[in-house]
Formats: sequence, C-alpha cells, structure tokens
Amino acid sequence: MSEEQQIDSTEDIVRQFLRDNPAFLDDNPDILESLSLPHNSGKAVSLVERQVGVMRDRNKEMRNRLDNMLATAHDNDLLFEKTKRLVLNLLDAKNLPAMVETIYDSLGKDFEIDFYSLTLLGDEKSLPRTMARVASVEKAGEQVGTLIGSNRAVCGVLREEEMTFLFGEKGLQVGSVAAVPLRYNNLYGILAIGNADPNFYKSSMGTLFLSYIAEVLNRILPKHLS
Repeated sequence: MSEEQQIDSTEDIVRQFLRDNPAFLDDNPDILESLSLPHNSGKAVSLVERQVGVMRDRNKEMRNRLDNMLATAHDNDLLFEKTKRLVLNLLDAKNLPAMVETIYDSLGKDFEIDFYSLTLLGDEKSLPRTMARVASVEKAGEQVGTLIGSNRAVCGVLREEEMTFLFGEKGLQVGSVAAVPLRYNNLYGILAIGNADPNFYKSSMGTLFLSYIAEVLNRILPKHLS
C-alpha cells in the first residue's frame, strides 16, 4: 500500500469513528479546541469558531426566510382585501357604465396597474356608452383569435395589432400582457392588464387573481348586456 493510500485509509477510519461516536469531541474538548479549519479570510479558525459561524449564518438565513414569509403573507392580505372590495363593488353596480367604471377605478387606483382594459364584444349601437372598448366578435376573431379561443388567461408579449386592439393608442406603450376571455356559455368580452416591462407578465406566471375576477365578471356581465 502506498503512502497516499495509507493516508486515505486512515482518514476513512477517523471519519467513520467520529460518525460512530458523535459524543467523542464532547468528551474530549481539548481535541475540539485544538482543531482548526481554513476560513475565507485566509486565517485559521478553531472548529468551535467555525461551528459558531455556521450557526450564525443559518440563523440569519432562517430570519430572512421568516421575514420573506411574513412579507408574502402581508401582501396576500392586501390582495385579498382589494379583491374583496372590487367584487363587492361589482355586485353593487346598478348598470353597465357603473360596472365598467368600478373595474377601471379598482385596477387603476387600488391595484395600481399600468394599463388595463375591458373590451366588450357586440354591437356598439346596442350597448350603453361606457369606458370599455367595444368590438364585434368577428373583429375580435381577426385581431385576437388565439386569445378569445383560449379557456384561460394568457400572459406574455403580444403582436402590435393585438396590443392596439386591447389598449388602443396606449397599446404601443405596453410591453407585456395578461388577458382573459370573458365567457359564460357565450363570449362577452376580454379583460386585459398590461405593463411597460416586456418581462413583467410571463407565460409561466400564475393568473389566479385575473382568472378569479374574470369568473365574477362572467356571472355579472350577462345581466347588464341583455
């Protein structure tokens, strides 16, 4: 056996001994205190100091995780309150103009969303004048056919003509979009929100909030459109 193999064998024996006898260093503190390990600073530190440093780093990491969890819980509470307020106001809306105004007011002021739009699909002449955009189903099929053909929210970067269809002139300022078709037996419209950042709304992101609001609108819109 070579000298290198003997060293490896001895290290394996010591390693296994310490695993089998975890209390050994507790019973022999003099050995523990004499051990030293290299540190990032270049200085040698005792094993005790190294363990204290590791524990300190772990505690810091745990505190950071806890802070993040508390911050997330706080954000979720705020989102819930804003969503509840929007839903209650939608239920109180007496007509289509009031309902549309409620949506726009909430998305713009409460949720502080950069770009937002509700596009109603139908005959503009037969609908009350509102803040919403209005287009025929045929026109929507030509401009945003993939979107209205989906059964769920769509996120990402859309084509320029799609952005313009959803947001009008402001569409040129929109970098990314989250949009959902409003459908309950029939197709009633499209709810869309946007951000100037092309990476803000990604295809992989969750759309629970937007989908929930869409479900509420799916139940409310028909009575205001009939």
